[in-house]
Amino acid sequence: MNKNSSNIMALAPNTPNKKETVCIFGTGDFGRALGHKIIQAGYPVVFGSRSTQTSSLIPKDAEVLSHAEAAQKAAIIIMAIQRQHYNFLTPLAEMLHGKVLVDVSNNLKINQYPESNAEYLAQLVPGAKVVKAFNTVSAWALQSGTLDASRQVFVCGDDMGAKQMVMDIVRALGLTPLDQGSLLAAQEIENYPLQLFPMWKFPILLSLGLTTFFFFYCLTRDVIYPYVYENKDFSFFIVISIPNRICPILALILLALVYFPGVLAAIIQLYRGTKYLRFPDWLDKWMLCRKQLGLVALAFASLHVLYTLVIPIRSFVRWRISSQIISQALNNKTEPLNTTNAWLSDSYLALGILGFFLFVLLGITSLPSVSNNVNWREFRFVQSKLGYLTLILCTAHTLVYGGKRFLSPLSYRWYLPNAYMLSLIVPCIVLVVKFVLVFPCLDKPLTRIRQGWERNPQYSE
Repeated sequence: MNKNSSNIMALAPNTPNKKETVCIFGTGDFGRALGHKIIQAGYPVVFGSRSTQTSSLIPKDAEVLSHAEAAQKAAIIIMAIQRQHYNFLTPLAEMLHGKVLVDVSNNLKINQYPESNAEYLAQLVPGAKVVKAFNTVSAWALQSGTLDASRQVFVCGDDMGAKQMVMDIVRALGLTPLDQGSLLAAQEIENYPLQLFPMWKFPILLSLGLTTFFFFYCLTRDVIYPYVYENKDFSFFIVISIPNRICPILALILLALVYFPGVLAAIIQLYRGTKYLRFPDWLDKWMLCRKQLGLVALAFASLHVLYTLVIPIRSFVRWRISSQIISQALNNKTEPLNTTNAWLSDSYLALGILGFFLFVLLGITSLPSVSNNVNWREFRFVQSKLGYLTLILCTAHTLVYGGKRFLSPLSYRWYLPNAYMLSLIVPCIVLVVKFVLVFPCLDKPLTRIRQGWERNPQYSE
């Protein structure tokens, strides 16, 4: 009985019934919203302000005092004010000695100052224990309760005890604290809210560049060439036909680019004979944005599906079908079914459907809410094994679609091949290299290298 009791006591949180008073300097939107949430978590809250007059906007369970009076009542002081207003702390430096100052401020641009706001605060009040936290949470999220998108709170500071006190408050608010180390990490933490989709920059710019290239490429072959040599106006192809060529091309290329850095990394590791050397920076950055490349590829594949579904209701398609029917009626001759073309048509459609299904499965699995519920082996199986199967199916879909057109001279206008032929270059390179790497003579040493074996042990020194 005593043993069980001691185990229960060990698992119980070692927190007093009465929680520490929290002081908030600043009565702006963020200060009020944070104060309201802290009160709901059971902490007494006192506001420090230039004006001690109460307002209907201030949480009713909190009192408003002068900065000096409020600081005396609390060991934790949250600085919900901007950096340019920190000067009022100088006369309070002695009073703030030993207290925890939590800097929640952000800047207007990345690396706006030589040092972070938290480091500046530590210089201004050298006797205080400065902690950086809460700057990635918005006042709107605190007020509306929609904290799912910003549940993580980055925390850093030089004093471990001060950080622990702040992290206890973070957990009490239902958020997840992430310890980022010493106060030197404050600059990086302050830059987080100012970054605009940093991992999406390369995939989006690459997609825009490829879209522009293939648009003008298809425009040249499918609109300008017929107009010059056949005097036919196919300018309406710009609306649906050309986008429906560009979307699958980009989807296939971007999907191949998801797996290209993996095979490059394998080649580099085989060449070096070790896994303990860093990859080149460009390869590191490429590997970090593979998820984003895959999601952009899925977006293009989805657009291709939507464009394909509207093909039967297009005026041009209905005109072409009716012309063929009238031509057969006037000639009193029915075109026989070409079973070879029927096989090719059904095969490339089936491959496209299966490829898109697995494509969607890859996209769903990459979502944090799904990936967090599978173990590493399951996640790797889906993203790697099924990923390569998806690439094979999508590449086969394009190859079967081409059929005999690859060897037809009519497919080359101004010596330019069809755009989908260009889209096969990167996927075929990836699949061929991956096929070679599967050979035991390469796969076994690569597996050993990834398990820690080194050809030349001096690399690890």
